[in-house]
Amino acid sequence: MAKKTALALRRRSTAVPIAFIERRIYFIRGQKVILDTDLAELYGVPTYRLNEQVKRNRKRFPADFMFQLKPEEAECLTSQIAMSKVGRGGRRTKPYVFTEQGVAMLSSVLNSERAVQVNIAIMRAFVKLREIIATHKELAQKIAELELRFQQHDTQIQAVFDAIRQLLEPKPVPPRRRIGFDPRL
Repeated sequence: MAKKTALALRRRSTAVPIAFIERRIYFIRGQKVILDTDLAELYGVPTYRLNEQVKRNRKRFPADFMFQLKPEEAECLTSQIAMSKVGRGGRRTKPYVFTEQGVAMLSSVLNSERAVQVNIAIMRAFVKLREIIATHKELAQKIAELELRFQQHDTQIQAVFDAIRQLLEPKPVPPRRRIGFDPRL
Protein backbone atom coordinates (compact mmCIF):
# COMPACT_ATOMS: atom_id res chain seq x y z
CA MET A 1 0.00 0.00 0.00
CA ALA A 2 2.79 2.43 0.91
CA LYS A 3 4.63 1.66 -2.33
CA LYS A 4 1.49 2.37 -4.36
CA THR A 5 1.06 5.69 -2.56
CA ALA A 6 4.70 6.63 -3.15
CA LEU A 7 4.43 5.74 -6.82
CA ALA A 8 1.25 7.74 -7.16
CA LEU A 9 2.94 10.73 -5.55
CA ARG A 10 5.95 10.45 -7.87
CA ARG A 11 3.66 10.47 -10.90
CA ARG A 12 1.86 13.58 -9.67
CA SER A 13 4.95 15.73 -9.56
CA THR A 14 3.25 19.01 -8.68
CA ALA A 15 0.20 18.48 -6.44
CA VAL A 16 0.47 16.94 -3.00
CA PRO A 17 -2.77 16.65 -1.01
CA ILE A 18 -2.55 18.45 2.33
CA ALA A 19 -4.67 15.75 4.01
CA PHE A 20 -2.02 13.21 3.00
CA ILE A 21 0.62 15.28 4.77
CA GLU A 22 -1.53 16.01 7.84
CA ARG A 23 -1.76 12.28 8.58
CA ARG A 24 2.03 12.15 8.74
CA ILE A 25 2.51 14.91 11.32
CA TYR A 26 3.17 13.51 14.79
CA PHE A 27 3.56 15.11 18.21
CA ILE A 28 6.84 13.93 19.69
CA ARG A 29 8.56 15.63 22.64
CA GLY A 30 5.98 18.38 22.50
CA GLN A 31 6.75 19.29 18.89
CA LYS A 32 4.98 18.73 15.60
CA VAL A 33 7.31 16.61 13.47
CA ILE A 34 7.43 14.49 10.30
CA LEU A 35 9.43 11.27 10.00
CA ASP A 36 12.31 11.05 7.57
CA THR A 37 10.65 8.07 5.85
CA ASP A 38 7.47 10.08 5.24
CA LEU A 39 9.44 13.03 3.90
CA ALA A 40 11.43 10.75 1.60
CA GLU A 41 8.18 9.27 0.31
CA LEU A 42 6.74 12.74 -0.30
CA TYR A 43 9.90 13.92 -2.07
CA GLY A 44 10.07 10.72 -4.10
CA VAL A 45 13.59 9.79 -2.95
CA PRO A 46 14.91 6.85 -0.90
CA THR A 47 15.15 7.54 2.84
CA TYR A 48 18.90 6.92 2.91
CA ARG A 49 19.39 9.60 0.19
CA LEU A 50 17.41 12.14 2.18
CA ASN A 51 19.40 11.41 5.34
CA GLU A 52 22.63 11.46 3.33
CA GLN A 53 21.90 15.01 2.12
CA VAL A 54 21.05 16.08 5.66
CA LYS A 55 24.31 14.64 7.02
CA ARG A 56 26.29 16.42 4.31
CA ASN A 57 24.67 19.70 5.40
CA ARG A 58 24.60 19.05 9.15
CA LYS A 59 25.24 22.72 10.05
CA ARG A 60 21.87 23.63 8.58
CA PHE A 61 19.98 21.28 10.92
CA PRO A 62 20.39 22.18 14.60
CA ALA A 63 18.64 20.18 17.33
CA ASP A 64 15.46 22.26 17.15
CA PHE A 65 15.15 21.56 13.40
CA MET A 66 15.80 17.81 13.47
CA PHE A 67 16.51 15.10 16.03
CA GLN A 68 16.87 11.34 16.15
CA LEU A 69 14.27 9.33 18.03
CA LYS A 70 15.11 7.46 21.20
CA PRO A 71 14.69 3.66 21.06
CA GLU A 72 11.45 3.74 23.10
CA GLU A 73 9.99 6.46 20.85
CA ALA A 74 10.91 4.47 17.75
CA GLU A 75 9.34 1.36 19.32
CA CYS A 76 6.07 3.24 19.87
CA LEU A 77 6.07 4.39 16.25
CA THR A 78 6.78 0.86 15.04
CA SER A 79 3.43 -0.28 16.40
CA GLN A 80 1.57 2.92 15.40
CA ILE A 81 2.52 3.16 11.75
CA ALA A 82 3.24 -0.49 11.03
CA MET A 83 6.96 -0.13 10.35
CA SER A 84 8.58 -3.52 10.14
CA LYS A 85 10.88 -4.63 12.94
CA VAL A 86 14.65 -4.79 12.54
CA GLY A 87 14.74 -8.60 12.46
CA ARG A 88 12.23 -8.63 9.62
CA GLY A 89 13.94 -6.33 7.17
CA GLY A 90 13.03 -3.05 8.85
CA ARG A 91 15.23 -0.09 9.70
CA ARG A 92 18.52 -0.71 11.38
CA THR A 93 18.90 2.90 12.49
CA LYS A 94 16.64 5.07 14.61
CA PRO A 95 14.51 7.40 12.50
CA TYR A 96 15.11 11.12 12.28
CA VAL A 97 12.22 13.54 12.65
CA PHE A 98 12.03 17.06 11.27
CA THR A 99 10.22 20.02 12.80
CA GLU A 100 8.53 22.65 10.68
CA GLN A 101 11.77 24.63 10.50
CA GLY A 102 13.70 21.49 9.55
CA VAL A 103 11.30 20.80 6.70
CA ALA A 104 11.75 24.38 5.49
CA MET A 105 15.53 23.91 5.61
CA LEU A 106 15.22 20.74 3.51
CA SER A 107 14.12 22.92 0.61
CA SER A 108 17.61 24.43 0.50
CA VAL A 109 19.26 21.00 0.59
CA LEU A 110 17.03 19.23 -1.93
CA ASN A 111 16.92 21.12 -5.21
CA SER A 112 14.16 19.84 -7.43
CA GLU A 113 10.76 20.97 -8.64
CA ARG A 114 9.17 18.20 -6.61
CA ALA A 115 10.97 19.34 -3.44
CA VAL A 116 9.68 22.89 -3.86
CA GLN A 117 6.09 21.75 -4.38
CA VAL A 118 6.23 19.32 -1.44
CA ASN A 119 7.70 21.98 0.86
CA ILE A 120 4.91 24.39 -0.03
CA ALA A 121 2.30 21.72 0.71
CA ILE A 122 3.97 20.76 4.00
CA MET A 123 4.14 24.40 5.15
CA ARG A 124 0.43 24.77 4.35
CA ALA A 125 -0.32 21.64 6.37
CA PHE A 126 1.62 22.97 9.38
CA VAL A 127 -0.20 26.32 9.14
CA LYS A 128 -3.57 24.58 8.92
CA LEU A 129 -2.71 22.45 11.96
CA ARG A 130 -1.67 25.57 13.88
CA GLU A 131 -5.00 27.25 12.99
CA ILE A 132 -6.96 24.21 14.16
CA ILE A 133 -5.12 24.19 17.48
CA ALA A 134 -5.72 27.94 17.94
CA THR A 135 -9.43 27.48 17.17
CA HIS A 136 -9.71 24.76 19.80
CA LYS A 137 -8.01 26.99 22.39
CA GLU A 138 -10.41 29.86 21.63
CA LEU A 139 -13.38 27.51 21.85
CA ALA A 140 -12.21 26.11 25.20
CA GLN A 141 -11.79 29.65 26.54
CA LYS A 142 -15.32 30.62 25.42
CA ILE A 143 -16.78 27.52 27.07
CA ALA A 144 -14.99 28.36 30.31
CA GLU A 145 -16.38 31.91 30.17
CA LEU A 146 -19.91 30.56 29.60
CA GLU A 147 -19.56 28.15 32.50
CA LEU A 148 -18.48 30.99 34.78
CA ARG A 149 -21.35 33.19 33.62
CA PHE A 150 -23.93 30.44 34.14
CA GLN A 151 -22.43 29.60 37.50
CA GLN A 152 -22.96 33.24 38.55
CA HIS A 153 -26.50 33.13 37.16
CA ASP A 154 -27.14 29.87 39.00
CA THR A 155 -26.19 31.43 42.33
CA GLN A 156 -28.36 34.49 41.62
CA ILE A 157 -31.31 32.32 40.58
CA GLN A 158 -30.85 30.17 43.66
CA ALA A 159 -31.01 33.30 45.84
CA VAL A 160 -34.28 34.34 44.13
CA PHE A 161 -35.79 30.88 44.72
CA ASP A 162 -34.74 30.97 48.38
CA ALA A 163 -36.43 34.37 48.79
CA ILE A 164 -39.64 33.08 47.13
CA ARG A 165 -39.67 30.02 49.40
CA GLN A 166 -39.35 32.25 52.44
CA LEU A 167 -42.28 34.33 51.23
CA LEU A 168 -44.41 31.24 50.56
CA GLU A 169 -43.77 29.60 53.91
CA PRO A 170 -46.17 30.76 56.60
CA LYS A 171 -44.50 32.61 59.39
CA PRO A 172 -44.60 30.70 62.61
CA VAL A 173 -47.20 32.19 64.89
CA PRO A 174 -45.96 32.57 68.41
CA PRO A 175 -48.16 30.82 70.95
CA ARG A 176 -50.91 33.04 72.24
CA ARG A 177 -51.02 33.86 75.82
CA ARG A 178 -54.36 33.75 77.43
CA ILE A 179 -55.58 36.84 78.95
CA GLY A 180 -56.82 36.49 82.44
CA PHE A 181 -56.21 34.42 85.52
CA ASP A 182 -54.77 30.92 85.22
CA PRO A 183 -55.77 28.87 88.26
CA ARG A 184 -53.12 26.26 87.62
CA LEU A 185 -50.37 28.62 88.41
